[in-house]
Parts: sequence; structure tokens; C-alpha cells
Amino acid sequence: MDTMFWAVLAVIIVAMLFDFTNGFHDAANAIATSVSTRALTPRVALAVAAIGNFVGAHLGGRVAATVGSGIVKLPAGTAGLAIVFAGVVGAIGWNLLTWYFGIPSSSSHALIGGLVGSTVCSFLFDVQGTKVLWGMIVQKVVIPMVVSPITGFVLGALAMLAIMWIFRNGMPGRLNRGFRHAQTVSAVAMSVGHGMQDAAKTMGIVVLALYTGGYQDSATHVPQWVYWTSATMLALGTFSGGARIIRTLGRKIIDLGPAEGFAAEAVASVVLYTATWLKAPISTTHTITSAIMGVGATKKVSAVRWGVAGNIVTAWVLTFPGAGLVAAVTYLILHLF
Repeated sequence: MDTMFWAVLAVIIVAMLFDFTNGFHDAANAIATSVSTRALTPRVALAVAAIGNFVGAHLGGRVAATVGSGIVKLPAGTAGLAIVFAGVVGAIGWNLLTWYFGIPSSSSHALIGGLVGSTVCSFLFDVQGTKVLWGMIVQKVVIPMVVSPITGFVLGALAMLAIMWIFRNGMPGRLNRGFRHAQTVSAVAMSVGHGMQDAAKTMGIVVLALYTGGYQDSATHVPQWVYWTSATMLALGTFSGGARIIRTLGRKIIDLGPAEGFAAEAVASVVLYTATWLKAPISTTHTITSAIMGVGATKKVSAVRWGVAGNIVTAWVLTFPGAGLVAAVTYLILHLF
């Protein structure tokens, strides 16, 4: 077997490792609210999230095409594969750092930031054929990155206000039981949406590696084995947990009740499905976190722990350059040795 085969295999393996870290890092996105309101036990919630992620992965081909062909252009051969490898390592490093501190951050933006960081670093060595597609990044990444949290916040607040008005004369005990059941549905919807977005990004990386390595002629076609492998790794990572971030999303931003949890999950799911239809790789973390903040703000402004929210937003801002820096250092090491 030639060097190209081993280079492509190395990228696929590190992409699957990223997929696994994405699963346990972002498990909280789908289940934190359901666990915190006791709608689901942690083990059942993780199983629901894993299955939903597995199913959703098979519906994320449109986002995978954007990641595979719409972020960077790379030269064929090992030069391009080294850039992809370093980019994914940068994303993994950022995921592990934010997971350790229990900070919800975007695996999606870490991955894109890593790809951009390693590609920009390659310019220092005059690698021919590399290009960052800044116009596509602004259109498909930056604008959705700003719009999706704002949309999640506003729709979360509106959904919660609607629930409060519709059920204003309801019995609290009966309503809580009803919304706990409803959260089972919204948690499934959120899990599927997470799979549609986050597994798709790994699929896009694998497709990019296959295309750059000369193993397929299209930078947008996703083979069936890539769907199954990416879906399985994301599901396994999700089932392994992510208790640190679950505590942050489920308890530290606001004190969630079943109605609030349902509203946040339902709104986040709608935003994720819409973004997938538009081929936009958005952050599930940003979407659900902003929806939770919007829901909490309907109680009273002080119900949201804005200090915690501020730390999360800071992590959002640092994700792209942070992952890019780790990727750049990784690329330097690969290039020098």
C-alpha cells in the first residue's frame, strides 16, 4: 500500500476521533434540559440522544457537501491531506479543552476554524493550490453563526410566552407532567437535528480526504459507508456522556422547568432543521444555549445567570481562532518533521 493510502487513512481515523469527541462534548445539546427537569433519566436521555444522532446523520448530506467543498480548496495528494489532518486535530484539541472546563462551545466552528488555521499556515510554506473560500465562510458560517443564536433567543422567548398564555389557567402539577412527556418528543427532535448537523461535518471531512487523496472524483458525494461510520462514532460518543457540560446547560444558566425545557428544545430543533435545509453548518450548542437564555428571560431578566452566559459567549468567540491556532501549530509540526 502506498503513502497516499496511509495518509487518507490517518485523516479518516482522526476525523472519527473528532466525531467521538463531538458526541460526548455535545451530548448536552440534546439532553441537558430533559435531564435537569427529570423528564428523562440520564441513561435513558443518553440512549435517546445516541439513537437520534445516528438517525439524523443519515439526513445531513447537504451540510456535508458544504463542509467538503465550500470551506477551503486544497492541493491533491499528501500536501492537502496534511492540512486536513492538522485542521481536525485543532478541532479535537479545542473540544477537549472546553469539555474539561465544562464550557459549551461549538464543535462545528472548532472544525471549520481548524481547517482555516491549517490552510492559512500552509501559506507560509508556499504550498500551491491552497485557498480559503472566505466568501463562502461568511455566507455559510459567519452569518449563520450570528443569526442562529439571535433567532434561538427570540423564538425561545416567544415560544415560552405563548405557552404561558395558552396554559395560564392550567394546574401546575398536571402541566408539569404533560410537558415532561412532551420533552421526550422534543429531545428526540433535538437529537436528530444534532445528528443532521454534527455528523455531517465529519462526513464532509472524510469526503474531503477521499477527494484530495484521489479516491473519488467528487468533493460532494458521500458514500454510504461514510454515513454509517460517522453516525456510529457520533452515537457512541454521545452515549459515553458529557456530564460536565450537561450541568452547565441544564442547571447553571437558568433553573429549568418542564415547560421551559420543552420550549427551548422545540425551538432549537426548528432552527437546526431549517439550517440543514439551507445547507448551513450551524452550531447546535449556540442554538440550544441561546434558546435556553431566551426562555429564561421571560421569567425575569435576572433569572438568567448572565455571568455564566458571558463565559459561554466568550468561548464562542474564541473557538474559531483557538482551534485555528492549535491546527496551525499541528501543521507546523507535521511540515517540519
